[in-house]
Amino acid sequence: MTSIQSPLPAPRPRRRRQHRLRRRHLTLVGLLLCSGLVLGSLPQLSLHRLQQAIWVSYPQPLVMQGGDPYIRALMRTISAAESNTREPYQVLYGGGSFASLRQHPNICVTIVTGPNVGQCTTAAGRYQFLTTTWQEKAEQYHPNPPSWYRVWGDYSFDPQSQDWVVYQWLKDAAAWDLDIAASLRQGELDLVLRRLSGTWTSLGYGIEPNSMTARLPGLYQELLQEELGQSAAKPNL
Repeated sequence: MTSIQSPLPAPRPRRRRQHRLRRRHLTLVGLLLCSGLVLGSLPQLSLHRLQQAIWVSYPQPLVMQGGDPYIRALMRTISAAESNTREPYQVLYGGGSFASLRQHPNICVTIVTGPNVGQCTTAAGRYQFLTTTWQEKAEQYHPNPPSWYRVWGDYSFDPQSQDWVVYQWLKDAAAWDLDIAASLRQGELDLVLRRLSGTWTSLGYGIEPNSMTARLPGLYQELLQEELGQSAAKPNL
């Protein structure tokens, strides 16, 4: 009598491969779910800031051309502590960004560290101007003030204007009760930073030091040599 052989089971190697693939799939799904929960638990604004802010270790050159190289180096030093990103002219407090440079954005962002935590600030741009400070200084120093019949908010917040307003402000000895340019030439950077720290609070003597604060004196010297070199190359500016 001839026996009939039962169907053989699937080869073991193929079955093992299927199990491995299934385990990998389940592991990947689990990781994605976990990462989604972690990211979802972060504040939405924090995620936005992480996406928008691209921090750099060396402050960008000024858009404004010409001027005193000592003041120019100081301006870049201030921005190193206040807005050290690839797009400093469009940065908000905390690292977010704004699009239009037609005027100061006047966006109030919640303060997350320091003695003023929980309050909000309208600090914006390369020099982190508050809305009220920009209005006051733009009225004094803006290179292209709006026509008399336009509202105050029409002061352009373009990079050239941001630079120019701060440059003229720093050169105004009456504004600071100090000739900043002369003090810098005499090597009194410490005195200058101390005097400015009430306005830019991350300069070393203010209420909000950050990771750049300790580097500022050495960074200023590097920037000064760079600005002096450029000034010598373009003596007519």
